Amino acid sequence: MAGAVTSIRVVIADDDPDIRALVAIAVRKAGFELVAETIDGTSAWESIQATQPDLVVLDVSMPGMTGLEVTTLIRAEQSLAGLRVALLSAGVDDTSRQTGMDVGADVYLTKPFSPRDLALRLGELMS
Repeated sequence: MAGAVTSIRVVIADDDPDIRALVAIAVRKAGFELVAETIDGTSAWESIQATQPDLVVLDVSMPGMTGLEVTTLIRAEQSLAGLRVALLSAGVDDTSRQTGMDVGADVYLTKPFSPRDLALRLGELMS
């Protein structure tokens, strides 16, 4: 199919089911394909390796590995060089934000958020 648009594939990880549902809504609202929803950093990393997504939305504070640790693994893996990382956190202070950017996040977003705003930010990130 000439001119077919490849959909942007997304993995999300958050241990809070309500937040995960809101992120999933935002991902779909942005027009992206949700390929995996995980509840902790370890399963997020496994899903990222298995699905090779274009974008990952990670909660900073999760059981197992944190979003920061998963981001560090992503940035160390050559095959994932093009993967975009959005970190979500309740930590709104500059130190938390800087730590997220230091480990290689493309964007650091704070909770709470509206699915509409998150969809817009994710769309900007992937354009």
